[in-house]
Amino acid sequence: MRKVLIVMGMTVSFLYCGMAYAQPVTAADAGSTAPPGQPIVFGSKTIFNVNNIQGYSAQERARTITNRINTVAGNLLIDTTSIKTSTYDQPITLISAGNELLMVVFEEDARAAGLSRHELASDWSARLSSAIGTYRQEHTMRWIMAGVVTSLIATMILVLVFLVLNRGHRKAVTALHAWIDRKKVSIHIQSLELMTPERIEGILSGLLGAIRLLLMLIVLYGYSHVVLKSFPWTSAYASQILHFVIRPFQVIGGAVWLHVPNLFLVAIIAGLAYYAVKLLSFFFTEVEKGTITLQGFHTEWSLPTYKICRALVIVVAAIMAFPYIPGSSSPAFKGISLFLGVLLSLGSSSAVSNILAGYTLIYRRVFKVGDRVKIADFTGDVMEMRLQVTHLRTIKNEEIVVPSSMIINSHVINYSSLARQQGLILHTAVTIGYDTPWRQVHALLLLAAERTQGLLREPVPFVLQTSLDDFYVSYELNAYTDNPLTMVQVYSDLHKNIQDAFNEYGVQIMSPSYRFDPDRPKIVPKEQWYAAPAETPDAGYRKD
Repeated sequence: MRKVLIVMGMTVSFLYCGMAYAQPVTAADAGSTAPPGQPIVFGSKTIFNVNNIQGYSAQERARTITNRINTVAGNLLIDTTSIKTSTYDQPITLISAGNELLMVVFEEDARAAGLSRHELASDWSARLSSAIGTYRQEHTMRWIMAGVVTSLIATMILVLVFLVLNRGHRKAVTALHAWIDRKKVSIHIQSLELMTPERIEGILSGLLGAIRLLLMLIVLYGYSHVVLKSFPWTSAYASQILHFVIRPFQVIGGAVWLHVPNLFLVAIIAGLAYYAVKLLSFFFTEVEKGTITLQGFHTEWSLPTYKICRALVIVVAAIMAFPYIPGSSSPAFKGISLFLGVLLSLGSSSAVSNILAGYTLIYRRVFKVGDRVKIADFTGDVMEMRLQVTHLRTIKNEEIVVPSSMIINSHVINYSSLARQQGLILHTAVTIGYDTPWRQVHALLLLAAERTQGLLREPVPFVLQTSLDDFYVSYELNAYTDNPLTMVQVYSDLHKNIQDAFNEYGVQIMSPSYRFDPDRPKIVPKEQWYAAPAETPDAGYRKD
């Protein structure tokens, strides 16, 4: 077998020398930097590093050497004391275990280590012997059973510590609650209460919970380290747990540190935008209060104009800061931005149209909150105006939500806008036969208007004769009111008073249609106005 090892070593040396002769070193190669060595990892430990040689990469050498070490370590018939070095005339040294070749040490390895080839081979031989001995020891049944027992003990300790932490946390929270209730702890500045006892209790409870979580994580880390270290198959990961936890923070911290100048610029832009928005808010608030007046600018335009200016400031700030945001130039960031832009453009067309319509309504001053309006077929009082919708409350106490785009495309009647200065004209029509003097009809209609609460005496009500039909004359009573919100009740009272006035003076109302003159006028005598079950206005007082 000794002759076989000699032949294998000489063959490797011959191939190495032939490759070195066939591939002379060029100037470019002489000036290049040698790649870093490849580690020989065995049993979760790095034994040493090997370097490239001509025609033989460090990765391939490491793979070959690792396979040979695994073979020797698995063969318990090969004693670790048989690991030795052999030096021959060729510029190589062999490291073998019994009759098995482990590796070849070249002059390049010695030069890279700054040692002689014999010294380096002796050092590597000792390391291989120690690594294989440790590997075999860790894979014995005794070692594995000891790891199982250690893991069980560590698990019981972990459960006990968790129970103690949870119980201690509950007691601490209970004690904190009792202390807050007893002391009524709060933070004041003179009469201003900055933090209530409940708020302080919530903050301190959250702090106790964070401390418990931190302690549990520390204990869990120690438990994981002990358990992984107890078995040879997982011992390599025991020392890497903390690295796995810290690595993301290191990466994030490094990235943030590299982008500190850009983040500083982004912070300056954000600060300027913030104070610009605050200045706009102060200016338009004063405009809304009337402290600052602008010619042709109505106070109700203040809030929407402020929102538009604020949006413009934010957009300009975002455009200025975008190139300095970390990752803004990455393909992923651009792809997500494009996707969101397409998504918004496809899904928000109706929302955008309603927002634009809402601003149009505000600047046109079509109506305001509290006005009685009629939009298309909807009549009600304006409860709330938003950019996208307007909320109406009908006289039946129903809420109607009308989209702003629909309002723009429909006709709108505002009963309140002119009623504040000139009054709203309420009008109703009756038809009376030609045999009744028109002057009497005018007087009766004006009498009914005078009796109706909610109608103004000034301007004076007036009557129009709107048509002369085949069998009767159409009269229209017009009267003013300054409260459009009560127009339904005013109409009802006016119609009652018209009926009473015409019945009182024996004038027949011809509506809804007229065919022939009856024998007697179709009127209700005054003594029958309160026929059962109707009650006279003073009936309630007589009962008492």
